[in-house]
Amino acid sequence: MVKSPKSPKSPVAPPTGGDNESGSLRAIAAALERMAPRPPEAVDFAVAEAFVWHPSAAHLAAVARVNRVDLALLRGIERVRDILIENTERFARGLPANNALLWGARGMGKSSLVKAAHAAVNARPEHGAGRLKLIEIHREDIESLPDLMALLRGAPYRFIVFCDDLSFEAEDTSYKSLKAVLEGGIEGRPENVILYATSNRRHLMAREMMENERASAINPGEAVEEKVSLSDRFGLWLGFHRCSQDEFLAMVEGYVAYFAIAIDAQTLRREALEWATTRGARSGRVAWQYVQDIAGRLGVPLKERAAPR
Repeated sequence: MVKSPKSPKSPVAPPTGGDNESGSLRAIAAALERMAPRPPEAVDFAVAEAFVWHPSAAHLAAVARVNRVDLALLRGIERVRDILIENTERFARGLPANNALLWGARGMGKSSLVKAAHAAVNARPEHGAGRLKLIEIHREDIESLPDLMALLRGAPYRFIVFCDDLSFEAEDTSYKSLKAVLEGGIEGRPENVILYATSNRRHLMAREMMENERASAINPGEAVEEKVSLSDRFGLWLGFHRCSQDEFLAMVEGYVAYFAIAIDAQTLRREALEWATTRGARSGRVAWQYVQDIAGRLGVPLKERAAPR
């Protein structure tokens, strides 16, 4: 009797896990989606005249009320005021205008002038009232400038991107992002964006930092050229210098008249000069601090006003 050959066994596929495997893949995909940067949200620029840039969320937060003073209260800086207003007006009209660096003494109204100039020009109907927006970017977020430019490019508004107290220290390379936006990038600065910055330093870097670079470099001139050239990319350099005694008193008197504070002229002059002497400085900020003091002593409220910076 001949036995028939056994048929070969079919290979058995290893278990695939079925629903467990597909569930794991979905969990991995969901985790990767959460880790991916979120696309920037659409911004309704009509809801406010000013915004603050938050790069971590690629978000522009609307500012309900801008902290600023009236343009008429900024005394002792008439020349730079007129230059910045004219530049801002040209930009609002769609004409060529320059990026501006406001540099110099502390407390003389650099950032106050930027905000006041924006308000003055934005209110004029011939420039399309409300079409000029102020965007504040913090110093530590300068590296995100290209992302902000991409968000503003093509929007039907004109934007002043404003960075207050801008400066750079040793080993800080974020200035390269600013240089690219100001002039050197392949796309360039968007036609509807201009940059205004304030700084206590004319060249945006500390003197000792420049001297250290020169001392350790093979070619001292080239060592600092890249960082110094950052200032050169601002077409307007507007200098703010310490005010004279007469200018300081004019600032104080302007605030007192504006807020209708009743005080004898001789007393005001004597107290204001004594206040400046104790502070060791005369500036718009010191003048405002004195006015706050005298208003408090006399029981006069200073409503909805902001200190100069």
